[in-house]
Amino acid sequence: MNGDIRREWFEKDYYATLGVPKNASQDEIKKAYRKLAQKHHPDANAGNKESEERFKEISGAYDVVGDEEKRKQYDQVREMAASGAGAGGFPGGAGAGPGGVRYENVNVGDIGDLGDLFGNLFGGGGVGGGARGRTSRQPSRGADLETQVRISFDDAMAGTTVPVRIKGPAPCPTCGGSGAEPGTSPITCPRCGGSGQISVNQGPFSIAQTCPRCSGRGVIIETPCHTCHGNGTIQRTREFSVRIPAGVKDGARIRVKGRGEPGPAGSPPGDLYVVVHVAPHRVFGRKGNDLTVELPVTYAEATLGANVPVPTLNGPVTLKVPAGTQPGRTFRIRGKGAPKKGGHGDMLVTVNVAVPKKVSREEKNLLKQLQEAEHESPRKRLGVDA
Repeated sequence: MNGDIRREWFEKDYYATLGVPKNASQDEIKKAYRKLAQKHHPDANAGNKESEERFKEISGAYDVVGDEEKRKQYDQVREMAASGAGAGGFPGGAGAGPGGVRYENVNVGDIGDLGDLFGNLFGGGGVGGGARGRTSRQPSRGADLETQVRISFDDAMAGTTVPVRIKGPAPCPTCGGSGAEPGTSPITCPRCGGSGQISVNQGPFSIAQTCPRCSGRGVIIETPCHTCHGNGTIQRTREFSVRIPAGVKDGARIRVKGRGEPGPAGSPPGDLYVVVHVAPHRVFGRKGNDLTVELPVTYAEATLGANVPVPTLNGPVTLKVPAGTQPGRTFRIRGKGAPKKGGHGDMLVTVNVAVPKKVSREEKNLLKQLQEAEHESPRKRLGVDA
């Protein structure tokens, strides 16, 4: 288990937050998250604090169960809290004091990874023998953000740069996010030594509690910044450009590292996720990295064979249609599809015979002659000759 395990994992059901069952697939979790995030996104609910908080809850839940490794750890923690660990004094059990957890007199060797797990979770609180020594506080990241952009099909194929506007917390320009007045710096909390937690001995066990002096931050700001009042952040609109790679698919989620909400003083910011919506094209469709196109041909071209021009992203190419080609047959033109890593997909060309709605007198006479010259009905295999 790593230090990414969090206290709230014991208390919050992230599956319920996203409205999915515990055994949902990663794709089902992703679909549920996207639907909820779009509904509660701050851009679509300006000034709605309830939607803003809901969006943060949804993002926090997806940050855990949307990641396979974090999800595995989260499930293990939840199972332990719901099993004998909860009844025996681990998180969720009776006797856990506010801000801490009571550890029963259990040998670490008997519980495998639990000692490391709870040591990471509560900052080094001891199991069965008092404090095991403080560990350095690992600064938490800022929250991840998500926004959506819409681009044309052509821009998706060629790649483009789009402007993005994010409204919300941003690093204070005066103190650079430290929360301290320029010329001063935050100091390590003398109460917890920077761990953000203190251990309170209670006989054969101990309780890990949030440090009351620094409120779990691990540092104290003696002279708060006059602009942000020690928060390290201010509310403003940030604008920057995001590069969309060539060949991007509709619904792709592009991560922009470090462009999310700033974290607490001394901790890294979260990331920004840009969801790309690609407008449909009037000619081309798409299947994975392949492009598709419907190619109309005349009856004569399909019957006698012909060289027919086919549109592609880089201009038309010639397709040889063999004599006797049936409607609905699909041809593959290599390397003329969407850009992908190491090259391009293919172009899938489906041939359809175009039947004219109007014909000239000369064409009508020729068609009658053709009809009279035909000796076998195409319906013969159906058992009717007429």
